[in-house]
Amino acid sequence: MKTGSIGWSLFLLASLAALNGNAWSQQKYPISISSEGQTSKYIQQHKIDVGDVPGHQVRIQETQRLYNEKSTFAFSDSKVKEGWVRGYSDYTNGKGKAWGYGQWILEDGSKIYFDYIGTSHAEPTATGSLKGSYHGTTRIVGGTGKYRNIRGTTTDAVAFDNDPKAGYNQTDSKGEYWFED
Repeated sequence: MKTGSIGWSLFLLASLAALNGNAWSQQKYPISISSEGQTSKYIQQHKIDVGDVPGHQVRIQETQRLYNEKSTFAFSDSKVKEGWVRGYSDYTNGKGKAWGYGQWILEDGSKIYFDYIGTSHAEPTATGSLKGSYHGTTRIVGGTGKYRNIRGTTTDAVAFDNDPKAGYNQTDSKGEYWFED
């Protein structure tokens, strides 16, 4: 290889590193979502028997979470005051996959959007609801205003009882978020 070629190659590598330097050095911020300071309720849910094997159901659901003064869940020092989840499940006897979409609404009115995917294990209760746990991941995909370019991921553990009257949906998650240029 000629000396000029080495110099040109080094110049190209340095240029690419400068262009991509922001991606390599993005500031990442921790996320911690605790069930403390959080209440939740199922707003609506609909189940349909699939019919292929006993106990196989698909379901859509909408859950609202409210965060009170005990909650420390925040983005850039703006506390999350409310969350909405709209999702699907595909269970056979309370076990299977769950996925969907949601948004967090911050004190300043901004919104942060996310999607999630994971698996659940639940058992029927005396009221006919399912009580169990979900484990999965959430992907932060954007938002409004200054959160337009927010991205991130969390790992999630959720305890739930989908009883329409006395049910709950409590999340404990950890992860990180960042802002893309």
